Amino acid sequence: MGAGKSTALKALERLGAAVQSADAVVHELYEGTRLRDAVLARWGPEVVPDGKVDRTAVAERAFADERERAWLEGTIWPLAGERIAVWLEQARALRPAPRAAVIEVPLLFEAGMEEMYDATIAVVTSEQLRDERATGRGHALAQERAARQFSQEEKARRATYVVRNDGSEQELERQLSGVLDKLGR
Repeated sequence: MGAGKSTALKALERLGAAVQSADAVVHELYEGTRLRDAVLARWGPEVVPDGKVDRTAVAERAFADERERAWLEGTIWPLAGERIAVWLEQARALRPAPRAAVIEVPLLFEAGMEEMYDATIAVVTSEQLRDERATGRGHALAQERAARQFSQEEKARRATYVVRNDGSEQELERQLSGVLDKLGR
């Protein structure tokens, strides 16, 4: 959180990759009835005022209790995985072919989903910058969320490619272009 995954995804799209955000997929799932009904049944009408899921209320419940977080992840990840698999199949069938099909998955390694992909990219930055970005965006329970994630060092160790996002967007885009060049070989 706060490392620049979304910024990197936009840069990859400009560079000719087909892109998808797992966060966007989850937003779509929350707008549908299946996930909405599940969180309503689990936590009551306070998390679904006026028929729409209040993601902040969901986060407060899920990140405050390990069992609730595990329930939420166990509910969301399979649904998101299904949608991502369909998107990936469609992206691979595009003509002309994109330089790559890239999916931004915030908890990729934590969910054990890295094997689904040909390669992984870890976007890392200084802890201070991550914290500033995350709290500046008003993420609910940012410290609790960060504590659930692997360290940047662990993500970098597991990733096929590591990109540092401490500089400008142009610098980030140059690094990502180099990754796409390597993937194309």
